[in-house]
Amino acid sequence: MLKEKLKDFNIILASASPRRHAFLKSMNIDFEVRLQPVEEIYPDDLKGIEITDYLAKLKAEAFTKELQENDILITSDTIVWLEGKAIEKPKDENDAFRMIKSLSNKTHQVMTSVCITQKSNQKIVNTITKVTFKALSDEEIWYYVNTYQPLDKAGAYGIQEWIGAIGITKIEGSYNNVVGLPTHLLYETLINIVNK
Repeated sequence: MLKEKLKDFNIILASASPRRHAFLKSMNIDFEVRLQPVEEIYPDDLKGIEITDYLAKLKAEAFTKELQENDILITSDTIVWLEGKAIEKPKDENDAFRMIKSLSNKTHQVMTSVCITQKSNQKIVNTITKVTFKALSDEEIWYYVNTYQPLDKAGAYGIQEWIGAIGITKIEGSYNNVVGLPTHLLYETLINIVNK
């Protein structure tokens, strides 16, 4: 349905994330991937969803000069928010262990902003999902860190992987958002654009 409505548009996904690529494919959207290096630095006074809004928009700015009339650019940013602090991607395995340990036996928030940019229009949508982990043992955390690839993930974990299956006791909000993209919001926003 959406594919037919988007046939006159060129959808550009500015993300190297295989999970975001898979989501767009599952939504039956034809798209191309374009990447630009962006230094993901944000002002210190930003909190929570303000950070992901800012970074999603910042990622879009790298492409604004090259956008054509029929282009729709999708940029996105996700952070894990715990006790008033952003937990981003880990630097190494020890950092990943420390991050997951900090999430153990607590509820954190996963925040994602999606920025949809056209040549003369831009819209940012965002959502927050609450995720609760059981008390994880050091052995469980190290098993996950050593067996999977936590270094490319905000908060050092993938909900769709082993750690999510054994460790997450409760989730409030969009599951896909925790994986990396609130697909329901993207769909709604794209439908609104093509129905204008």
